[in-house]
Amino acid sequence: MTPLFTFIVVVLAVLAVLGIVVGVANDAVNFLNSALGSKVAPRRVILAVAAAGILVGTLTSTGMMEVARSGVFYPGQFTFTEVMMLFLGMMLGNVILLDLFNTLGLPTSTTVSMVFGLLGAAVAAALYRIGTDASFGLADLPQFINSGKAMVIIAAILLSVVLAFAAGIGFMYLSRLLFSFRYAPAFRRLGAVWCGISLAGILYFALFKGLKSSGLIGPALSEQVSQHVFLTLLALWGVSSVGLWVLQRLRVDIMRVTILAGTFALALAFAGNDLVNFIGVPLAGWDSWRLAGEAGTTSLMMEGLMHPARANLLILCGAGVVMVLTLCFSRKAMHVAQTELQLASQHEGEERFGSTALSRSLVRATLGVNRWWERRIPARLRAAIDRRFEPLPAEQRSTASYDMIRAVVNLTAASVLISVATSYKLPLSTTYVVFMVAMGSSLADRSWGRESAVYRITGVMAVISGWFVTALAGFLIVAINPYSGTLAIVGTVVRGFGNGAIFACGFALSAQVVDYGEWKFNVRSEGLVNSCVSFGQKVGLGLGAAIASWIIAAGGYVGTAKVQTASANSAIIFAYVWFGVILAALLLVVSLFLNIDKYEGQIKKDLEQRHKA
Repeated sequence: MTPLFTFIVVVLAVLAVLGIVVGVANDAVNFLNSALGSKVAPRRVILAVAAAGILVGTLTSTGMMEVARSGVFYPGQFTFTEVMMLFLGMMLGNVILLDLFNTLGLPTSTTVSMVFGLLGAAVAAALYRIGTDASFGLADLPQFINSGKAMVIIAAILLSVVLAFAAGIGFMYLSRLLFSFRYAPAFRRLGAVWCGISLAGILYFALFKGLKSSGLIGPALSEQVSQHVFLTLLALWGVSSVGLWVLQRLRVDIMRVTILAGTFALALAFAGNDLVNFIGVPLAGWDSWRLAGEAGTTSLMMEGLMHPARANLLILCGAGVVMVLTLCFSRKAMHVAQTELQLASQHEGEERFGSTALSRSLVRATLGVNRWWERRIPARLRAAIDRRFEPLPAEQRSTASYDMIRAVVNLTAASVLISVATSYKLPLSTTYVVFMVAMGSSLADRSWGRESAVYRITGVMAVISGWFVTALAGFLIVAINPYSGTLAIVGTVVRGFGNGAIFACGFALSAQVVDYGEWKFNVRSEGLVNSCVSFGQKVGLGLGAAIASWIIAAGGYVGTAKVQTASANSAIIFAYVWFGVILAALLLVVSLFLNIDKYEGQIKKDLEQRHKA
């Protein structure tokens, strides 16, 4: 085994950690927002409950990685070298794409990103094989690719958007009619039964989706439950209602209990089921490296990846710890969560998204339909309905984005919908369901006023379009033929522009460092800073060329040979393409931690005052 592939395994391990960080930062919106939006508890308590759910979900997960290993492509059709390049390209593209969405504050699906990233990488590898092997033609592409998986994911997007939005509207409308915004009197009578519905859905979701692969639920029981879904939900409803009624009599706030239980369940299901999105591909790369090492050849066909594999407990524990740390300290997680909270907020305020012609047209059409509907409802009934939706006076409103009634509705609709759909093997995305339920409930709750509706519809459309962009970008970002001379030339030109920008930014940053040093330590050292920058650039240029040479040498490159070996060709491609991509990705990650901009204004102000003095 050449050192090149050992190095790739190490890079995959690093990318696994980065994948967990960017993935949790995006998916945290799924299980945090109901609790954060209603301010059901202090932020630290909400994070503690979610962290507990993540750890339980991680440790009870079996770590089944079939999707990453053989769910999208047929590994037996690819060599070890092709599979390793495939995995590397997918992980790099996935980390960059998800971090971009986090920076923009847009929630998306990590599952879609992973599946389509693998699909794009597999298509690129398959096309190369077809182009270099005369025994294959373009019609043989289905032999390499599990194309049915892509159609399943596309169906998941469409189903999730439509069903979740409708479910959010229906649940919220009925709940508000029942309780209104002054829900205390009615809740004392019906709260236990109503919260029992939510808790039943949450328990079903946690037990039979979140822990379905843990081994804690026997296959016989799981089969019985899947055959009697509604009967199981009815039984859980009865038990939950009785338990909540007892707690209510003990003066326990059962809505807080329900919301925190839902937060725990969603976090548990996320960790148990979405873990493959972050560590599945790196673990598949490790298994591939081990199989090739045992066989003693890099030309090995990877049929071995067809066999199921499980992550060991130590890896699962490590992944759980990284998830929890990311949840607690990631600013981008809160940035993504804020997008949904702002779009669903009960309060008017500064809107993040602008107005578009399409959103204005949709608002006008909706208002027209609403006027048509109101003319057909008796005036007395219409007035009674309006009273149920009459908001509290401004002085009585909480600063929370919405009340706990809506938070419970969001959890109920999402958990029940996902649970039932899973039982009937309907492909729904958790991210899409949670987001669209929240949007549907906010619409039904009349949170979108005549003025804010235009901006919020624009925001919803931006998020939804981003989901399709995720799939497309995940496919295209790695579905590039590294063996194409034309693409190599184009890439070199584009890279030249990027390098120019990097060098320019370097000098700009050095000036900021000089100002910061004077501001912080009262010492201005332009000469020393610029000398260090120049020295670092020259060392980097020399080291980069040396490392590239070491990489191709490790791959067995022989300068005098007319034909290079397969491992040497892979090493050349890695040195020319992936080595630079890896460095660029690391540079991007490092740059995200630069926060000097937030001090720049204060630095300039203080230095001007000093110079005047």
